[in-house]
Amino acid sequence: MTTTPLVAGLAPEDASTYAGWFACLADPTRVRVLHVVATHPGEITVGALTEAVGVSQSTCSHHVRRLAEVGFVRVRREGTATLVSVNAACCTGLPHAADAVMGTIATRPPGPVGSVGEVSVRAMADDDWADVRRIYGEGIATGNATFETETPGRRTLDAKWLPGHRWVAVVEGRVAGWAAASPVSTRECYAGVAETSVYVGEGFRGRGVGRALLRRQVAAADEGGLWTLQTAVFPENRASIGLHHWAGFRTVGVRERIACHHGVWRDTVMLERRSATC
Repeated sequence: MTTTPLVAGLAPEDASTYAGWFACLADPTRVRVLHVVATHPGEITVGALTEAVGVSQSTCSHHVRRLAEVGFVRVRREGTATLVSVNAACCTGLPHAADAVMGTIATRPPGPVGSVGEVSVRAMADDDWADVRRIYGEGIATGNATFETETPGRRTLDAKWLPGHRWVAVVEGRVAGWAAASPVSTRECYAGVAETSVYVGEGFRGRGVGRALLRRQVAAADEGGLWTLQTAVFPENRASIGLHHWAGFRTVGVRERIACHHGVWRDTVMLERRSATC
């Protein structure tokens, strides 16, 4: 399941796609079937799904086929069993569709730049590198932050990140998170396009650190002439996807099986924000 860019409101093709998704979910039993599949760890057999929902196997199979046609679930055969799993893309595509229809997806910075509650944001300094790399490592440890498996060295990161677009968040005198932007290409035509990264320390999540960082990053990008910010997020990292939507990013699509991570092929959700000032 992917979405196409919104231009001048809701494009007719997007409206048609979203209507198909919502129509598929107009049946309450089908909604229950999708819920069981989405919340089940890994694949589930049609037999087990039938028992969980409390309907006949023929009814369950019918609803699974309809959900598969739209793209909410994936179905495969293994011997005599039919295995059903959720399409991770729908975990982001469906909420994005609702946001788009209701007009809640913004394309501008969310409010004035400054601190968020107890969080303050400042430019990254030389003394911050140890904390930055530590927090990067904590993100890697979650398994849902990056394809990196080892923390990059300072020299690598310093060469990669754009000067003037590196920030740290401070809470109670401690570095609680960081954000940075990297150029996506050396070609002149893409000089204003950057890929963003936002990491929050393990002990500071859920305290507005990510919001404060991303708000500063977006404002600095606008002021610095960056016309597009983009990022790739694992579909399982719902908190990060929600954070970027809050900051005016939109879901462009899902890159399926884009890279292998610890022996498993993973999808990423591509999000981008287009500046209104450039």
